Amino acid sequence: MHALPVSLRPTVCSRGLGAAGLFALINAIVASGAYAQKTGCAITSYTDPPREVLACADGLTITAERGTEYQLLDRNRDRRPDGAELRSRALLIELPVGKRRGEFQVLTPHAIASVRGTVWAVEVAPERTSVFVREGRVNVARLGSSEQVQLGTGQGIDVEPGRPLEAKQWSAERALHLLARFGR
Repeated sequence: MHALPVSLRPTVCSRGLGAAGLFALINAIVASGAYAQKTGCAITSYTDPPREVLACADGLTITAERGTEYQLLDRNRDRRPDGAELRSRALLIELPVGKRRGEFQVLTPHAIASVRGTVWAVEVAPERTSVFVREGRVNVARLGSSEQVQLGTGQGIDVEPGRPLEAKQWSAERALHLLARFGR
């Protein structure tokens, strides 16, 4: 997999997936205006709540809350992000249907979440990965397993070791709490 630079501030660092499949700390790369131009993406920082938004010309928008540890991926090497490795905190992904070819995946220590077009959030804590779908559909698979589930609008899942994958309708309170971290 090929890694793309991510806009970083002192509270956000980048991590990568090593050849052995374990996450390892790598050097942070500060995205420049030239990077944004080459990828058709623009990076904007916000303070309330603190977050960064990467908006790409093909409709992909990735919002990272402050302190999120992630790295964008470019598996097909077309200089456009088609995935992210998320180590901690949370990302909100917006991918309009039909605006972009292929799917977008988020890899975490516990799960792989992938989609073709939707609005969804992925959160990583030491003991689990949580995925919530605001609209659309997202497939979630346990890392290293064929076990998977499809989530629809308003559904979420907590992927934890030793517990079966089960899609559940999230309470309005839980969904709003997560989305508020992205200014939603």
